[in-house]
Amino acid sequence: MKIENQTVVGLTYELKVSKIEDEIESVPFSVEVRDEDDPFYFIFGQSGLPEKFEEYLTGKKEGDSFDFVLKVEEAYGEADDELLINLPKSQFSKERGFEDSMLQEGEFLPLMDENGYPMQAKVLKDFGDTLLLDFNHPLVGFDLHFEGKVLEVREATPEELDHGHVHGEHGEDH
Repeated sequence: MKIENQTVVGLTYELKVSKIEDEIESVPFSVEVRDEDDPFYFIFGQSGLPEKFEEYLTGKKEGDSFDFVLKVEEAYGEADDELLINLPKSQFSKERGFEDSMLQEGEFLPLMDENGYPMQAKVLKDFGDTLLLDFNHPLVGFDLHFEGKVLEVREATPEELDHGHVHGEHGEDH
């Protein structure tokens, strides 16, 4: 079966990222590996990943390998300064489930957007009463290098299509 809309796709891959600074491309470094113990499953057409990612996989079948690069503008774009936001530290209290260790500079805070979707913000600076948070996607400004293999392609079940995500093969929820 080929990868097309509304098929469930299981992939193994390594994602490396690189940045261009002063016209020189940095050496790609690995940020995520999904192997056969923890493959990445998604419903094609609803992966939530950059469109180009799905485009490159269209028509591939089980056992096919892939190797492609998404340029910054095809991936998550450049950082947006408007997404750097200063918030009162009191919003991140223990009552709300935040520990002091989570508020250190460089940490990623697990947050919810106004629709209840999980998102994360990176703590850039601690000003005492306020925290400067970066709500840009962690991969903005990077070229994404995907290399991997198509592990499985199958039809999505009506429930999966209804919920828009795959129930993992091993009973875990993705």
